[in-house]
Amino acid sequence: MPDRDAAAWLWLRGRLAALRLAPRPGTSAGVPSPVVRAAVVTDSAAALPADWVRAFSGDGRLTVIPMPVMVGEEIYGEGEDDITQTIALALAAGTPVKTSRPSPGQFEQAFLAAERRGYEAVVSIHISGGLSGTADAARLAAGKVGISVEVVDSGTVGMAQGMGVQAAVVAAAAGQDAAGVRAVAEEQLARTKVYFYVPSLEQLRRGGRVGAAASLLGTMFSIKPILAVDGGKIVPLEKVRSAARAVARLEEIAAADAASRPDGKALLAVHHFGNPAEAEGLAGRLAAAMPHCPPAQISSLPAVLAAHAGLGVLAVIVGESGILGESVPPADAVDLPGLST
Repeated sequence: MPDRDAAAWLWLRGRLAALRLAPRPGTSAGVPSPVVRAAVVTDSAAALPADWVRAFSGDGRLTVIPMPVMVGEEIYGEGEDDITQTIALALAAGTPVKTSRPSPGQFEQAFLAAERRGYEAVVSIHISGGLSGTADAARLAAGKVGISVEVVDSGTVGMAQGMGVQAAVVAAAAGQDAAGVRAVAEEQLARTKVYFYVPSLEQLRRGGRVGAAASLLGTMFSIKPILAVDGGKIVPLEKVRSAARAVARLEEIAAADAASRPDGKALLAVHHFGNPAEAEGLAGRLAAAMPHCPPAQISSLPAVLAAHAGLGVLAVIVGESGILGESVPPADAVDLPGLST
């Protein structure tokens, strides 16, 4: 199912559409260019909507490094190959599915490309170091380039990571330096939570994300776990006895978190893999329970996360808008391409 561009992201569109455009040193007179000092780099675990990536990657402001997935003996790159169905079939057939971090060379090329485009620095935001060595690869590359690079371990995954990246792009487009961009991203990341349910712990066990004992107990006693990402790692929240109860409890936990946020500030995203109807139903119930909260964006998990979570996963990300306050200039600007509201 394609990503749905929900109202939850209109705050980002509105802020970016209001940015002032001005010539950057070295650009031709009369050709407007955003006053942006820092570029943002992330990885495909951020689960950013494809249209959002297209809107902000054209001028090098945002670069998404694909994370490799190995299905059997074949290696695929997230975003470079259509691998969702391939992974689903492999998991159903018991074919080994593994993931790896991108190479330091990929990050080095991305950082050098930002330097060639005239950016002064890069803020590189990545999947939790407790789940992947991606941030380490970025750090290795950062030591090999002349441009300043701030590497941020997001401590999370999926659109929780993605919300931090989006906030960073907004801050960069507003003209903040790398330190300011990093601070905004880290504040946004600190306000996001990931809750999810998986029908089976087996795939997480194979990837080393949960212990063998927990996986065995879950299988023997038909336990359906509610999990979260906390401290950069996957942790158990609750154990229930049926899939229906697990989904209902996931909904309750996410709704309670969203309700605890300042009025009108909660942002929601729902991820799934192979079960779009369930995701639509969950998002619809969350919308009915929280009429003042923007509808959740619904998207399939990135391949690198689906490979570990397995078929049937449902995840809810709860975040918060308004991190930037009034730091973005007021609206007397030219709209950015693709950002009309």
